[in-house]
Amino acid sequence: MGLLSEGSPLSWEETKALAEHVREHGVQQFINLYHRLKDRQGDVLKWGDEVEYIIVKFDDQQKVARVSLKARELLAKLNEKEHADPTGVKSLWRPEYGAYMIEGTPGKPFGGLLAHFNVVEANMRYRREEVTELLDPDECVMSITNFPRLGCKQFTHPICNPSPDDVFSAARSLYFPDEAIYPGHPRFKTLTRNIRMRRGEKVAIKLKVYKDINTKLPVEGSPPNEPDVVLLDAMGFGMGCCCLQLTFQACNITEARTLYDQLAPLCPIMLALTAASPIYRGYLTESDCRWNVISSSVDCRTPEERGLKPLEEKKFRIAKSRYDSIDLYLSPESEKYNDVPVIYDDKIYQRLRDGGIDHLLAQHVAHLFIRDTVSLFSEKVHQNDEEDSDHFENIQSTNWQTMRFKPPPPNSSIGWRVEFRPCEAQISDFENAAFVCFVVLLTRVILSYQLNFLVPISKVDENMQTAQKRDACRTEKFWFRKNIRKTPNQSNGYTMNDVDPNSLHVTNETTNGDVDIDKTHAMGTNGYANRQETEFELMTIGEIFNGKPDTFPGLVPLIRRYLQSMEVDTDTHCTIEQYLRFIQKRASGDLFTTATWLREQVLNHSDYKKDSLVSDLISYDILKKIEQIQLGKVNEPTLLGQCNRTKTKDVIPPAIQKHLNGCCESK
Repeated sequence: MGLLSEGSPLSWEETKALAEHVREHGVQQFINLYHRLKDRQGDVLKWGDEVEYIIVKFDDQQKVARVSLKARELLAKLNEKEHADPTGVKSLWRPEYGAYMIEGTPGKPFGGLLAHFNVVEANMRYRREEVTELLDPDECVMSITNFPRLGCKQFTHPICNPSPDDVFSAARSLYFPDEAIYPGHPRFKTLTRNIRMRRGEKVAIKLKVYKDINTKLPVEGSPPNEPDVVLLDAMGFGMGCCCLQLTFQACNITEARTLYDQLAPLCPIMLALTAASPIYRGYLTESDCRWNVISSSVDCRTPEERGLKPLEEKKFRIAKSRYDSIDLYLSPESEKYNDVPVIYDDKIYQRLRDGGIDHLLAQHVAHLFIRDTVSLFSEKVHQNDEEDSDHFENIQSTNWQTMRFKPPPPNSSIGWRVEFRPCEAQISDFENAAFVCFVVLLTRVILSYQLNFLVPISKVDENMQTAQKRDACRTEKFWFRKNIRKTPNQSNGYTMNDVDPNSLHVTNETTNGDVDIDKTHAMGTNGYANRQETEFELMTIGEIFNGKPDTFPGLVPLIRRYLQSMEVDTDTHCTIEQYLRFIQKRASGDLFTTATWLREQVLNHSDYKKDSLVSDLISYDILKKIEQIQLGKVNEPTLLGQCNRTKTKDVIPPAIQKHLNGCCESK
């Protein structure tokens, strides 16, 4: 969820009055931070995942499932271990937006050894078991992206009702009660209230209903003149969804900027592959993903900023919500693909340039800072800009984009980082671990093979919308780069096989490689416009991941080639191979995405009336089946296939650790 400052929240009027103060000091804090840390070198690869969970309570007599509003109670118990032994715990737990949600991460970051890939799933399993031990027998912790009947009548336990006419309500929602917002930290209700007040009205999230033969229009609560729209009217419908995120530490700022850029075109591709949320407010919809829902749920732009009224009070027309895909690349080699006009504050940009920040990074920060602060605490108003960074993080952490470029925190051993944010939460630990390990391995392949995934930002935006369509993984095509090998003038100092064979850390030693990842395509030379036809083409998800004969190598085959040059223990190799096979089958369409599987469960349920409605009984039965799947008691071949039995371990075996450390020390 981002920065969780402690203190007393200010009213919206007080926060609004301090918007320029936060911007002014936030920019100075970034300038100071940049100059202290821009030359920082040699940080090793560390990485970690974040999995968000929903607590579900079953009423087996009534055949009803509800979200359990006990996150605060659970977190108090889960955090006892961390308080007693901060450096020795296997998991860390944090609040999320919903009073029914919690977020779990590894106790320590994973490192650069390949053997760490065999620990991820076991750690995720431990987290799930750790929560389960604290639950009542009729409760379950689930890594599902969206609760199917969120916003329906009596969807919470204990049952709470919305209060749209209550002037003290944060959400004022027709469907989502304030009690479903996490009560243990004031940030969440403060954001809800201030986003609504800044916008000047409640948020309006609109999804097309999936029209079946008995679907009744207008949909209950649909907006005027939009009878086929499912309307969601609160921040909780978006921020109450769960996701799977990853953060990587780069060796320096240049590598962090490179990874930020190169992973950005992968965001919509991974969103489509992990699609897991086709049901909202008890309706089947035409969307498979949470992204536009969550984007709209925190859209605090005023009518002027949305282009609905002439600009009078506000400075800018802003094309996107503060939760959306990125708007520009950060590396000089990527700049020519920034083909969408970037809105930024000229004065802030010039101040950054005068402060020694290069053009692209200054543009990036000035673009983030067109947003107002929407949450401010009285204790954090006055800060020491030489030592603090809370004003910068206030704006940074409420720009929720597909990628996040993260400077090191002040006075910390943490380096420059990149956060990968598009993936939807998956049902099983196996699936979540597979996607985490895939993305981390892909970062190593990008750096070691000097790959170039850049496409114009406009095409990334187009792909983001395509990714959310029904069954996009199997039926849609996405803009992707045909020639992914960098040309000499794009090199950042690595060569194709610059990898330490015992670790995932890229070295600077040049070696001769024989990996042919560029068989037929070359970049054009007649200008950017003329190059587009040769640089990019529409590909299926299957082609992107599995390759096209003689034209495109495929992401999974590239990872396999990379691993062939590495020293991998047998168990880790087995686990990684299981993950890669699973991803290949999902990409090819042989396995369903979670969203497609959920649709099939609804459409084939005996209680389904072909009316687009997901009843209490349907939701209950699906969630019961999910409980059995995540426990390993039921195998769903259309969802997981047969390749979901790994040799994951809680820790790296001492013999492997000693051997690998010895190999590294001898170099």
